[in-house]
Amino acid sequence: MTYAFGPTRPFTEDFRALAAEQIECAMTVLKDQPAGVHVAIHDARKNFKRLRALYRLVACDAAVFQKQENARLRDMARNLSIVREAAALVENASYLRAHAASEEQQVALDKVCSILAARRDRIAERQTDLEGKICVTIAGCERALSALSRVSFHDGRRKSAARLERGWRLALERAARARVACKTGTDAVLFHELRKRAQDYRMHLALLREVWPSAMQAKRSDARELVDLLGHLNDLSTLTSLIDEEPEVARDSQNQAHLLSAVIARQEELRHEALQRAKAVFLDAPERESRTVELLWLEAAR
Repeated sequence: MTYAFGPTRPFTEDFRALAAEQIECAMTVLKDQPAGVHVAIHDARKNFKRLRALYRLVACDAAVFQKQENARLRDMARNLSIVREAAALVENASYLRAHAASEEQQVALDKVCSILAARRDRIAERQTDLEGKICVTIAGCERALSALSRVSFHDGRRKSAARLERGWRLALERAARARVACKTGTDAVLFHELRKRAQDYRMHLALLREVWPSAMQAKRSDARELVDLLGHLNDLSTLTSLIDEEPEVARDSQNQAHLLSAVIARQEELRHEALQRAKAVFLDAPERESRTVELLWLEAAR
């Protein structure tokens, strides 16, 4: 099945099926690793993100379940994060190189990319317990499935619509607070929070796309662009932190100067663009948009 609610299906049954599919997909990819262990870890972490967004949407009617499972999924993702984070730094350095302001800067960033790639490979080689971590994660998925089988909701059409209206409104209110914080500060933590809220919104749009497919698809596309942009911004902050902690990554002071110059310039551009895009993505007031979602669900569930 797809990652989307069916308004005419019983809510509890649909919710369990959606969540179980994500858990089972994570278990399967971690067991089979068809494209290698690192891709498997990346894919499983994406499944966990979809689950956490799904659970947040219904938290008003399953608060204990959401809190418990959010913590479980967060810990499982962190358990697999070390190698993935090292690989993401290589990807981000390559992204930065594509926006180099000069030939000298590009040459320096080429060197940094090579150094980060070697660092990624060393970290991967040192992860002798990686298979053990994967086994722990799979066991966690089995416990998540067991917990899922015990959660239930009122399946009535109006109760389900009200549940989604409240979850949608709370998510948009959190996004609005994150936007305001980013307007008044440049701290990486503030923009990372906005990214998480945009990620939730993108996934919520996917979950309810059957109530208005064309509109939800257009908004999902815009939200995804915002998430990607904020992802680059977050990775740039992680890269600068790494350089502070491990100056040898830049190899020498000249490379470090070129790297930091490129990072600072790109960060400024990304912060400005992120605020503009966020304004467009989160255009409607939370109360108004969530009420629209409620009415769309009521109509689609007839």
